[in-house]
Amino acid sequence: MVTVTSASQNHIFDDAKIIVIKVGSSLLVDEDQNAINSAWLSGIATDIALLKAAGKDVVVVSSGAIALGRRLLKINRNKLKLQEKQAAAATGQVLLAHAWMDALGAHQVQTAQILLSPDDTETRRKHLNARTTMMALLQLNAVPVVNENDTVATAEIRFGDNDRLAARVAAMIGADVLVLLSDVDGLYTANPNGDNSATHIGEIAQITPDIMAMAGPANAAYASGGMVTKLEAARIATSAGCQMIICNGQSPAPLSRLEAGAKCTIFAATLSPHTARKQWIAGALTPKGTIRIDDGAARALRAGRSLLPAGVIAVNGQFERGDLIEIEDRTGLVIGHGLSSYGHKDAMAIRGHKSNEIESVLGYRERDEMIHADNLVMSDS
Repeated sequence: MVTVTSASQNHIFDDAKIIVIKVGSSLLVDEDQNAINSAWLSGIATDIALLKAAGKDVVVVSSGAIALGRRLLKINRNKLKLQEKQAAAATGQVLLAHAWMDALGAHQVQTAQILLSPDDTETRRKHLNARTTMMALLQLNAVPVVNENDTVATAEIRFGDNDRLAARVAAMIGADVLVLLSDVDGLYTANPNGDNSATHIGEIAQITPDIMAMAGPANAAYASGGMVTKLEAARIATSAGCQMIICNGQSPAPLSRLEAGAKCTIFAATLSPHTARKQWIAGALTPKGTIRIDDGAARALRAGRSLLPAGVIAVNGQFERGDLIEIEDRTGLVIGHGLSSYGHKDAMAIRGHKSNEIESVLGYRERDEMIHADNLVMSDS
């Protein structure tokens, strides 16, 4: 379904708890000087502070490190070699992180830098580590500022664009809304730069082949502006239960403008983030081991609580932290599946112990739970 709309007020963020904002280099960096666009950054920092004041958690996925770094290193060529991009990224990331820290710090909002590679979002153990870190930062009321880890990426193993990185981050943390701030105000039926009949699309309920075709071929001029990657990002985000918006971010307060009714394209999510994550755990992974639990733990899990080590009576299989494992009741009946917070050796060592005894048994303490409720799906639920 495609709907052409022009809403007077979008109410995009009303019901959202976690919001991911993707910022492109063309917005953040003054291309004439390859320096931070301070006025624009100050405006969006004000927008983010307003969202935080309204009780929203915000994650920023920010481009700009390479553009800033090449200026500092005096690399003037248009086409950079991979090692030059990595050197520029390493230099620019410092400036980029400080720019966000200063801009949000003016509103007493704390920031943190996180650098990710594709492996961090696709390998379950690393995915769980990255998710745990970001969720901890959000609980501490900070704004994580995420970028691709270009300093160690290779040409073959990288996202290559921050649209898809932002979508992976949104899926990882169960975000409700992903906003791609761009130099365009959404998706059109054709390239609006060359087709006067092109019509803006306000809402998209499903990403069909016809919708993908509107971005043009991958090598088209319109596509080179990023519309193909934006639609691929929409596939990732919406399938994870996250609504996605493409809008023009060039105004000094783009998020406030969006809420006030600015033209945009909204890609609907068919599931809630919580439901999408539960479905992923239930059906998209192969169990690597089994944990058997006592009757008290089984009752707690059915009541929606986490699995604690004290309720575990047996551990079987070879699994690592973040792997999917089956959960059996005392009789051996599989009653659920979940992502383990501990590898099999540590799980065996702490089974039957109280959470406050984990550190004395292992010498360290990762989490109180063997399986957190967010990473658990009951078979009869």
